[in-house]
Amino acid sequence: MNITTIRILLPAGLILLVPLVAMQFTNEVNWSFADFIAAGVLLISIGLAYEFVIRKNSSTTYKIAFGVGLAAALLLIWSNLAVGIIGSEDNPLNLMYFGVIVIVVIGAAAARLKPKGMSRAMLMAAFAQTLSAIIAIVVEFENTTISSIEIILVNAFFIALWVGSAFLFSKAK
Repeated sequence: MNITTIRILLPAGLILLVPLVAMQFTNEVNWSFADFIAAGVLLISIGLAYEFVIRKNSSTTYKIAFGVGLAAALLLIWSNLAVGIIGSEDNPLNLMYFGVIVIVVIGAAAARLKPKGMSRAMLMAAFAQTLSAIIAIVVEFENTTISSIEIILVNAFFIALWVGSAFLFSKAK
């Protein structure tokens, strides 16, 4: 096993140990085998993407920008699948957030991973995240289980990550 494989699989395995151990002590964490597979695939995919990109670019700023963007994508997907951004994970409005990820992927491909194009892709993700929050607030206005403040705060966190990544990409070479 080479060092790259270890750098991808070890963190993924350690992260997956958290819910596995938690399941032994509480009923609040109840993952199925499929949950572990989905999380493993997600973590390994993120690790592979980062390894692929850092080999192609020597700029530290670029690597950090890409890492922040990947972290935003990972956290958005993970939280959306686990508990949902809007209400529970079963709320169909949560599907909007997968659109943000699609925008990032298409934007990165169109930019050919070049810094200026990646900066624009991250800004488009921030815009899509903002639009998703606005739609959620308007549609969920009557829903008493979700407050507009909660929707704003959660989305602001992701918007900050997307904008931070865009800023770093704009400074990368």
